[in-house]
Formats: sequence, C-alpha cells, structure tokens
Amino acid sequence: MAATLEGQLVVALSSRALFDFEEENQVFEQQNDSAYMRLQLERLDQPAIPGVAFPLVQKLLAFNTPEQQRVAVVILSRNDPVSGLRVFRSAEAAGLQLDRGVFTRGQPPFHYLKPLGAHLFLSANEADVRAALNAGFPAARVYSSSLKEAEKHPREVRIAFDGDAVLFSDEAERVYQEQGLAAFQDHEQSHALQPLPPGPFKPLLEALHRLRDTHGAPLKIRTALVTARSAPAHARAIRTLMAWNVEVDEAMFLGGLEKSQFLREFQPDFFFDDQTRHCEPASRLVPTGHVVSGIAND
Repeated sequence: MAATLEGQLVVALSSRALFDFEEENQVFEQQNDSAYMRLQLERLDQPAIPGVAFPLVQKLLAFNTPEQQRVAVVILSRNDPVSGLRVFRSAEAAGLQLDRGVFTRGQPPFHYLKPLGAHLFLSANEADVRAALNAGFPAARVYSSSLKEAEKHPREVRIAFDGDAVLFSDEAERVYQEQGLAAFQDHEQSHALQPLPPGPFKPLLEALHRLRDTHGAPLKIRTALVTARSAPAHARAIRTLMAWNVEVDEAMFLGGLEKSQFLREFQPDFFFDDQTRHCEPASRLVPTGHVVSGIAND
C-alpha cells in the first residue's frame, strides 16, 4: 500500500529555515554552488546549529507516535542532493525524525508543494515564498536572525497570525491603503455581517484546528490573532472566524499599537505578518515570518 500524507499537517521548509546555514550561504553567494557543496561535504559530520523554525518543527513532530503520524515535515530546498546529506545528518543528530526531502540544486522548489499537499512553506528565499503564495499555499519568508526559544511553553505550540492579508484577504487593507482609516472603518461597519474572503493562511489555521482536536495529543495548540484593527472593525474579523467554524484562543485588536510588545508577552513559536514594519521589530523578540502577499507587498 502506497504511503500517504492525507490527514496529516504537512510542513515544508527550506534547509536554511530549519538550520542556521547563513555562513555556508555566504560562501554560495560569494563563490558558487560548487564551493558551497564542498563546504557542506567537509562539514558532514558537524551538526548544523538550529535555525529559526527548528523549535516549531521540534514541537510539531512531538505530535507523532508509533501508532499515528499526525504531522509530516519535509525539507524542500534549493540545495543540491549532496548538501542534503548534511541536512538529514544534522536532523538525526538533533533527534528530529525527518524522512522526506526534495533538493533541486538551485531550481525553484515551490511546485512540489502541490503533490505534498503542504499546509505551510517556510523559506529564506523571498522569490520562492512569493511563488508559493501565488500558487495558493501558506508561505512566509523567515527572518533567519529571529530569536529561537522553545523552552518557555514546552507543552504548547503557540502561533500568532496577523489578520488582513494573512488569515483574511487584503480586501479591507486595500480600502485602508487607498482611502484612509475613516473609509476603512465605514467599510468594515457596513460589511460587518459579511465574512471576509479567506487569506493565504486560512488553510494552516484550519489544519491546526484539526490537529488541536486530535484525541490524546501530547501537546496543546494555542493560536492568537494579532491585528491593527480596533472597534468597530473587530466585529467582522470575529464573525469571519465564526463563519469558518474555527477558533483562535486570543485576539488582540491593537488599533495601531506596536505589535512586538504584545508578542513578547504571548511568546509564540512563530508569528506571521504581511508587513515588514511589523515583522522586523517582532523578529528581534520572537520567530517571525513575512507573508509576502497583499497590497503591502505589491
């Protein structure tokens, strides 16, 4: 019987998202792929340092048991297959059960997200993230220098989402950008009973919701909506989630306040936002992914 990923939360990520290969990447950029491959081969027995997504992956893989595989993590990388040896060797040394990887030696890897049925793609390559989002997959460009901590909530997976252009479409954000705050508030009040169209990260939120409801799961999942919206525009966001039959555990309607200090308190394993002005300060405090979609990234 053929193996299948059906029913699992599927996370695809580049090797630079999982491990800190920034030094090796400098060799690639300053020299060429052959020099990069030689260096990775020379360091084959030297386990790589954990990268920004490592704590999240570590927690998600803890949902798996010998009896039930609930989460699949797949390396999807522009690395060459030889360099992929070090990725798998480093994962083994770190105790991560990684069974699958696709290595494309410089070619865009995003089209393999479709046969994987991925619910999330994390990469340091902005072009690959844009391509994945355009193909309809939740994707984010990781800030490789983000703080990496998994100890503060070892029994929980915590993920924070921006609203417009992330969980929801950028329909309302376009009104704000093009017509201003007053027009945005009027628009959202008049459409309060009409659910927002889905944004790129709705499939991930739904997959997390299913995983959270799994009987006997060893970890809890806690989600938060962290948005610049304020009353009365909050109502449409809440009603949209109700219409989707999904829940978030916390909702922060900040009315333009700086998000990073609230994220410091929530302490997510990952935060997703479409605007670099929110991502950059957040990345100094929590693992952060830039969702390169919507009007802010046109």
